[in-house]
Amino acid sequence: MAQMNISVPDALKQWAEKRVAAGSYANTSEYLRDLMRRDRDAASELEWLQAEIDKGIASGIDPRPVEQIFADLKAKHLPTHD
Repeated sequence: MAQMNISVPDALKQWAEKRVAAGSYANTSEYLRDLMRRDRDAASELEWLQAEIDKGIASGIDPRPVEQIFADLKAKHLPTHD
Protein backbone atom coordinates (compact mmCIF):
# COMPACT_ATOMS: atom_id res chain seq x y z
CA MET A 1 0.00 0.00 0.00
CA ALA A 2 1.30 3.46 -0.87
CA GLN A 3 1.77 6.08 1.81
CA MET A 4 0.84 9.75 1.78
CA ASN A 5 1.84 12.45 4.20
CA ILE A 6 -0.58 15.33 4.45
CA SER A 7 -0.76 18.52 6.46
CA VAL A 8 -4.08 19.64 7.84
CA PRO A 9 -5.14 22.44 10.17
CA ASP A 10 -5.39 21.47 13.84
CA ALA A 11 -9.19 21.70 13.72
CA LEU A 12 -9.39 19.05 10.97
CA LYS A 13 -6.93 16.80 12.78
CA GLN A 14 -9.04 17.06 15.92
CA TRP A 15 -12.19 16.31 13.92
CA ALA A 16 -10.66 13.16 12.44
CA GLU A 17 -9.47 12.06 15.87
CA LYS A 18 -13.02 12.58 17.25
CA ARG A 19 -14.40 10.31 14.55
CA VAL A 20 -11.90 7.62 15.55
CA ALA A 21 -12.61 8.11 19.27
CA ALA A 22 -16.35 7.74 18.60
CA GLY A 23 -15.64 4.25 17.30
CA SER A 24 -16.62 4.98 13.71
CA TYR A 25 -13.13 4.17 12.45
CA ALA A 26 -10.13 2.24 13.78
CA ASN A 27 -7.69 5.07 13.00
CA THR A 28 -7.40 8.33 11.09
CA SER A 29 -5.97 6.59 8.03
CA GLU A 30 -9.09 4.45 7.78
CA TYR A 31 -11.25 7.58 8.12
CA LEU A 32 -9.38 9.39 5.35
CA ARG A 33 -9.49 6.35 3.06
CA ASP A 34 -13.26 6.19 3.57
CA LEU A 35 -13.64 9.88 2.75
CA MET A 36 -11.55 9.47 -0.39
CA ARG A 37 -13.57 6.43 -1.53
CA ARG A 38 -16.83 8.31 -0.97
CA ASP A 39 -15.50 11.29 -2.93
CA ARG A 40 -14.39 8.99 -5.77
CA ASP A 41 -17.82 7.32 -5.86
CA ALA A 42 -19.63 10.67 -5.78
CA ALA A 43 -17.47 11.96 -8.64
CA SER A 44 -18.25 8.83 -10.65
CA GLU A 45 -21.98 9.27 -10.08
CA LEU A 46 -21.73 12.93 -11.05
CA GLU A 47 -19.92 12.01 -14.28
CA TRP A 48 -22.67 9.51 -15.11
CA LEU A 49 -25.38 12.10 -14.36
CA GLN A 50 -23.66 14.72 -16.52
CA ALA A 51 -23.38 12.21 -19.38
CA GLU A 52 -27.11 11.47 -19.10
CA ILE A 53 -27.92 15.19 -19.07
CA ASP A 54 -25.74 15.69 -22.15
CA LYS A 55 -27.56 12.84 -23.93
CA GLY A 56 -30.89 14.40 -23.06
CA ILE A 57 -29.84 17.80 -24.35
CA ALA A 58 -28.46 16.26 -27.54
CA SER A 59 -31.69 14.35 -28.16
CA GLY A 60 -33.59 17.56 -28.86
CA ILE A 61 -37.06 18.67 -27.89
CA ASP A 62 -39.96 16.24 -28.03
CA PRO A 63 -42.80 17.82 -30.01
CA ARG A 64 -45.49 16.08 -27.92
CA PRO A 65 -47.24 17.97 -25.12
CA VAL A 66 -45.94 17.10 -21.64
CA GLU A 67 -49.23 15.41 -20.74
CA GLN A 68 -48.85 13.08 -23.70
CA ILE A 69 -45.24 12.25 -22.82
CA PHE A 70 -46.28 11.23 -19.28
CA ALA A 71 -49.26 9.26 -20.55
CA ASP A 72 -47.03 7.37 -22.98
CA LEU A 73 -44.50 6.63 -20.25
CA LYS A 74 -47.20 5.35 -17.90
CA ALA A 75 -48.64 3.14 -20.60
CA LYS A 76 -45.20 1.73 -21.37
CA HIS A 77 -43.95 1.18 -17.80
CA LEU A 78 -46.94 0.63 -15.53
CA PRO A 79 -48.71 -2.72 -15.44
CA THR A 80 -52.21 -2.84 -16.83
CA HIS A 81 -55.06 -4.21 -14.73
CA ASP A 82 -57.15 -6.32 -17.07
